Amino acid sequence: MIYSTATVPVNPKGETRLSREQAWEGLVRKARDARLFLPPGLCTRCDVVEESATHIVRDARIGGIDLREIIAFEPGRKVTFFQATGPREGAIVNELFEDEAGELQLRFYCYLGLRGKAPGGPEEQAEQAQFDSDTGYKAALLSTLNRTRELLAEGRL
Repeated sequence: MIYSTATVPVNPKGETRLSREQAWEGLVRKARDARLFLPPGLCTRCDVVEESATHIVRDARIGGIDLREIIAFEPGRKVTFFQATGPREGAIVNELFEDEAGELQLRFYCYLGLRGKAPGGPEEQAEQAQFDSDTGYKAALLSTLNRTRELLAEGRL
């Protein structure tokens, strides 16, 4: 199994401050259309195919791989991406919370397996290394916050 986690401050020194509501809106927009938040060309399709008050279902092509995700919302707090189809199975979570000093944080964590691959095998080990690397999910959290700030500056948030 793959388990990874990373936490970053929402409002590091020197950056435009985001309120919880603005950070939340960025997470919702990322769930609805990952193309806006991932590096150019990485996500080439992202379509919401089902929607309710508590979740959406999206079909996407990310990194050349087609996948379906069920994305559940806990408003203002947590977005959970359940991997329904594609090479991974499990959940990826983005969560907003205040640390012990009252500062807003964004945490990523996941618990995943690879369909059709041996648990703990070389494929899972490679995925684990990618998730934990400097270009893994910590970078994705920072990218999400940066894009949210851009949308705010453009008056689109």
